[in-house]
Amino acid sequence: MTVEPEAPAIVVLGSINMDLVTTTARRPVPGETVLGSGFAMVPGGKGANQAIAAQRAGGAVRFLGAVGDDVFAAQLRGALTDAAVSADRLRTVAGPSGIATIVVDDSGENSIIVVGGANTRMTELTEDDLAAIAAADILLCQLEIPVETVSAAARHAHAHDTTVLLNPSPAGPLPACLWADIDVAVVNSGEAQQLGAVLDAVAHLVVTRGASGADYRGPDGARLSRPSPRVGVVDTTGAGDAFTGALAAVWHRGPEWALTWACAAGALATTRLGASSSIPAREEITAALVAE
Repeated sequence: MTVEPEAPAIVVLGSINMDLVTTTARRPVPGETVLGSGFAMVPGGKGANQAIAAQRAGGAVRFLGAVGDDVFAAQLRGALTDAAVSADRLRTVAGPSGIATIVVDDSGENSIIVVGGANTRMTELTEDDLAAIAAADILLCQLEIPVETVSAAARHAHAHDTTVLLNPSPAGPLPACLWADIDVAVVNSGEAQQLGAVLDAVAHLVVTRGASGADYRGPDGARLSRPSPRVGVVDTTGAGDAFTGALAAVWHRGPEWALTWACAAGALATTRLGASSSIPAREEITAALVAE
């Protein structure tokens, strides 16, 4: 089996944030102040992270989203273009860009607060946005922008035979009409419990289980499980996004290979600090699989 994936055309519709990352020995309990050991500003957002992950893992990616007119905007746009993600459909809106405040402890676990900013203004799709979706092989979405926009994009993609891959995070009640347009859902174990039976309507379901790997359930009852490579964990921030982007990049090769590829990408992302800054390249994923 060759490990060189092709380059499917992937449109990612989602959020882009500036992550404000603080490291500390342990995360504070309510009302407590603790001393931090480090601070970094790292471009992130589930949409941008997954776009960069899909590009690095072998896709040809175009990003649809919004930044504000603040000091973070140029850096966020640059993070996409530096990763070779097409940002020609990244719009600028008045007001602040999205931000996420992230606290990472010595175990690598994190706590995150997200303020949507410009992402909340992503309320409609232009004709050029819709054309990009229709021309893509895969539309990849999350839920850090208005769900109405995600629903409209999924409906348009479904009508034009574009595979729709949804990472329904943060999890919550969603319109039934949205689930009808989803081909692949990627959730973690907590989201799977929260969403429950509605996931039964999705043809392809992938459930990530952190260091334990991931499970797959297909439309014909097929089931797969794949382990994650053993790595030294530094920071789990963005590992799920690295997994999802990598899965999208090789989904055309079938669930078995996609699950294996994505588990390696997700594990490698935990070995470095930050979200977009930790996402592995295709060559790193290949090397990890060969080492296994």
